[in-house]
Amino acid sequence: MRLGVLPRVFLALGLAVAVNLVAAAPAAASGPVPGPCQEGTLPHGALSLTCVPTSGWNGDVVVFAHGYVPSSAPLGFYNLDIASGVYLPDLVQNLGFAFATTSYRQNGLAILEGQDDIRELLVAFNTVAPQPPVRTFLVGGSEGGLVTTLLLERSPSLFAGGIAACGPIGSFRGQIDYVGDFRVLFDVFFPGVLPGTPVDIPPELMANWDTTYAPRIQQAVAANPVAIVSLLRMTRAAIDPADPSTVAATTVHLLWYSVFGTGDAVAKLGGNPYGNIGRTYSGSGNQLLDAIANALAFRIAPAPAAVTAMQQYETSGVLTRPLIAPHTTGDDIIPIWHEVLYLQKLAPGARFVPLPVSRYGHCHFTPQELITAFILMLLQTP
Repeated sequence: MRLGVLPRVFLALGLAVAVNLVAAAPAAASGPVPGPCQEGTLPHGALSLTCVPTSGWNGDVVVFAHGYVPSSAPLGFYNLDIASGVYLPDLVQNLGFAFATTSYRQNGLAILEGQDDIRELLVAFNTVAPQPPVRTFLVGGSEGGLVTTLLLERSPSLFAGGIAACGPIGSFRGQIDYVGDFRVLFDVFFPGVLPGTPVDIPPELMANWDTTYAPRIQQAVAANPVAIVSLLRMTRAAIDPADPSTVAATTVHLLWYSVFGTGDAVAKLGGNPYGNIGRTYSGSGNQLLDAIANALAFRIAPAPAAVTAMQQYETSGVLTRPLIAPHTTGDDIIPIWHEVLYLQKLAPGARFVPLPVSRYGHCHFTPQELITAFILMLLQTP
């Protein structure tokens, strides 16, 4: 699919919104009845959650791949409360589908392991369901969006279609560099606010993030509006111009990922994956300021082992199953340019529908928008 086809996507979106008002309504007495969810443990230690409607099951199952969770957090079932009073397993079952998800066997960077855990989850589902599913759909958000895309590319026989919401599907290495560059330029414009470097995160920074460093970032941003505007321009990080509070929110969000994701990525990729040797930073609106930023910027090359390891995390664009990709246009954490990069990778005949949603925030969708994406996927699935 090319960008020129996007108007047709919006037509489909408008039609689907009308349909989803019916689909999202509470189930009638004769409709599907959600069943209890069963917990289990998969062969490599990941937790599993499987739910089959007590009655009205249509024979299909929706598998959910969750987003990034800090490596220090306990294993669990994350991202299932998608809105106030909207619990994903219940929503899916009320639509007549079974539901399954996994914690993955580890938190933090878990994209490769997440793929294997979902394959194991499909086997486990068959042992608890009254019958094997007719069709299996895969839905993931953020890190789970990349898990979804890679699985549809690499194991298409397992799935009928998928939704990759707000995921770094265009370039995994580009996402690493986006977060790394933000920390580099933050240190240029706000020296001394954070200890350590973009690739060396002191334990005290993580331990005291909420009590000390997040407030310190917010205070620094408020005290120097010229510097933060320059930083946001040079990194092209999204904000909502109508909401001044998003300036500090974007800054804290991106630095959180730098602080809590860097050490984990270094450990799992076999070395530092971030590099900016030879990169020229620009866009502040002042050539002298650009030059000063480049002169002061921390510089480092990525570890060769990490560069090699990252190749396993890159999408190919080879799709034989339909993939819908909703993405907020103002996503500050995983920018919407990932959809453009993925479009450029697409192999001939691939069924890929990017679905831009005009809003600030990472994965900031309404339940109706998610149901719309789901209906679009079903419409493209035999």
